[in-house]
Amino acid sequence: MQARQLDPSIEQNRQTPEWQAAVSDACRRIAPSWPLDQMIAVNPFWEMRDLPFSRVASRMAALNGTCCQNQAALDHQGNGVVDAETASMPEHWQNLSAQLDRNRDTAHHVGWQDEVVHQISQFCGDYFQRLDAGDFKADAQDLYHSWLEMTRADRGIAIVMEEPSLPSQFQVLPNDHEKLITDAFNALAAQPSYTADYAHALLLDINGWSSWAAYLRWQARLRGSEEDLLPGLLAIRLAWELAIWRHVQHVGGAIFAELKRDWLKQWDAWPEMQEIHEQSQTTGWHQLREAEAAYQLQLADKLLSKPEKPLPGDEPLKLQAAFCIDVRSEVFRRALEAQDPAIQTLGFAGFFGLPISYRPKGTEFSRPQLPGLLAPALEVTEAESSGRFSQQSLANHTHWSQFSNAGPASFSFIESMGLAGLGRMVRKTFFGKSSAKPVDQLHKGHTNFEIRQNGTLLGAKEKTELAGGILRAMTLTDRFAPTVLLVGHGSSTRNNPHAAGLDCGACGGQTGSVNVRVLADMLNDKDVRAALAEQGLSIPPETRFVGALHNTTTDEVECAGEVPDDIRKFLAKAGAQARRERAVRLGVASDNDVDSAIRKRSQDWSEVRPEWGLAGNASFIVAPRSATRHLDLGGRSFLHDYRWQNDEGFKILELIMTAPMVVTHWINLQYFMSVTDNLHYGSGNKVLHNVVGGHLGVFEGNGGDLRIGLPLQSVHDGERWVHEPLRLSVYLAAPKEAIAEIAQKHQVVQDLIDNDWLYLFRIDDEQTSIERFYKNQWHAIAVSPTSNP
Repeated sequence: MQARQLDPSIEQNRQTPEWQAAVSDACRRIAPSWPLDQMIAVNPFWEMRDLPFSRVASRMAALNGTCCQNQAALDHQGNGVVDAETASMPEHWQNLSAQLDRNRDTAHHVGWQDEVVHQISQFCGDYFQRLDAGDFKADAQDLYHSWLEMTRADRGIAIVMEEPSLPSQFQVLPNDHEKLITDAFNALAAQPSYTADYAHALLLDINGWSSWAAYLRWQARLRGSEEDLLPGLLAIRLAWELAIWRHVQHVGGAIFAELKRDWLKQWDAWPEMQEIHEQSQTTGWHQLREAEAAYQLQLADKLLSKPEKPLPGDEPLKLQAAFCIDVRSEVFRRALEAQDPAIQTLGFAGFFGLPISYRPKGTEFSRPQLPGLLAPALEVTEAESSGRFSQQSLANHTHWSQFSNAGPASFSFIESMGLAGLGRMVRKTFFGKSSAKPVDQLHKGHTNFEIRQNGTLLGAKEKTELAGGILRAMTLTDRFAPTVLLVGHGSSTRNNPHAAGLDCGACGGQTGSVNVRVLADMLNDKDVRAALAEQGLSIPPETRFVGALHNTTTDEVECAGEVPDDIRKFLAKAGAQARRERAVRLGVASDNDVDSAIRKRSQDWSEVRPEWGLAGNASFIVAPRSATRHLDLGGRSFLHDYRWQNDEGFKILELIMTAPMVVTHWINLQYFMSVTDNLHYGSGNKVLHNVVGGHLGVFEGNGGDLRIGLPLQSVHDGERWVHEPLRLSVYLAAPKEAIAEIAQKHQVVQDLIDNDWLYLFRIDDEQTSIERFYKNQWHAIAVSPTSNP
């Protein structure tokens, strides 16, 4: 293809179709990143799921050096952290700012690339904080124009870069962001067909802020609108490229001649560069598949094994407890079931099927309590106001305390609070207790809730329909214990900006406290029970549903209402057993008092590893609990109860494959990428974190790009990785025809399976064989040695 002549004097008054397509394509590739107070896991390549994972990996490696194959993580032999930029990999694409740094003494002078990222990031931190506060309603043009006005007035750039004539280039940039994009691409895009990749590389320079803009776009789409700030952000990054190009050309000399030659050469070499990266990853993909196959073989042996002792039969139940499918509950469920054969546990998505937002009575404060994939359809509030918190007090706690909780890392906070702040920090260090979120404190004891849809209060009929669907999806339809615990989960940590990431992802990065109490209130309603009985779903009058919260940091379970003493003892003993199992990975198993050691970690603001979260996650098993009750799955499996025989039309299976399976995949890929490339898709060293805008995200230090993903300390213990990066293996106990039909019906599901983002297996009804579903074909994987030939 003939290269486009680079000429910065070309200025067209319209945006050509090829540029529009390139901008749309590049912006579409950016996945969202949620704010700290609603932090949920996301596959950072989600918007490219229509391509094979291996192709996305090679493209990303070629664009900015992203590494999806950290060998030290794969074989767990690494004694340190491998920097993706210094790992052995072929040369990747360099934007103009990075290319110009080749001729700059960056050891003694600020590099172009560093200054570009820092300047844009500082602007974005201020702009998006004001946008979040509701100071204005922005669009792509306003974003770009606000940056342009600020930059034109900034005389510090010329001083920092030691380039006195540089500011003049910002003065002549177009005021319109679309005109800027046209001018920049006309001047710099030597091969029009590769322009989308160039635009993508520019957005990846500021990927944290690009991901934040993608989050705002995601939220807008949930509201039914198409607001998108990414083109404006791309225009800002392009403006820097154009200004640098024109500046160096104006200065002239050999530097510009070399820059132009290397720039044109890189565009010509782009297809070959991608091929080289793809070839270089062949060995890594082979090693990854071997590691995944080894895990799958071990898990297959367990799933096809028979219990050594008979499983509990149909004797009366003392307790039923439904937990979130979060991998941490697998440990606690095993421990609880070990207390008595008459205890049954269930696994269900932690928002418990309630598509709600929660608003404390008498306030305008509202937060989602459901997966980020969905928009709330219902609003929940108390029937009577507690009167404990005003709207202002909630707002103050939500933003200011989040900032102050990062005290040791937030130097500006220490400076602003002075000695009084230092004294408070000392008191909190030695005498403080972990503080619960105020909106969760509103739910101590029994509460009656009101549920509204579009402002209209739900009656018994609507509640019954909602409750019946939830019970059937939970497989809780025929046997009921006198006490049924609905167990949400949350964490207990201090000085942790990423604390919401340890709470329930299915509840939008909140604790499940609201959801379980709302559902318990609904299921204890006599009118709802009477209506359910008319539908053939009879709940015994002596059965009482109780909301509870599993503290995953301390493995303590708090019940919202009174429960019998024997159940409290069951929970206490199960917690102690679970703590001893977790103590090994936490490094406190040899302590004289393990319980105290773990509780102390949860309240120590200097503790960077209060718990391991979902580290180790590797599989999602959708089956009756009888298929796994006899197994120790090591806290690596998401467990969702399901009986296909009770699933008319396979509607529940469809919901599982399109919602919980996607959420668990997001969790899996967040951990995967936070290990394989913490530089680009992890948030680095949490000791150095500074919170941006109260909750937008963190800087590592006092600048650079907004960091996304998990802190290094969440996946590395200082000596070795604690998470093995394996793609999620999903096991469904359901008919193969139903699985195939659902996969073919939903493009998202088919993309995840056929493009190698996850593995999908089927367990047969007798638990004698396992088959893999891939590209609309079934392949035998494992057969029980005890099955008949």
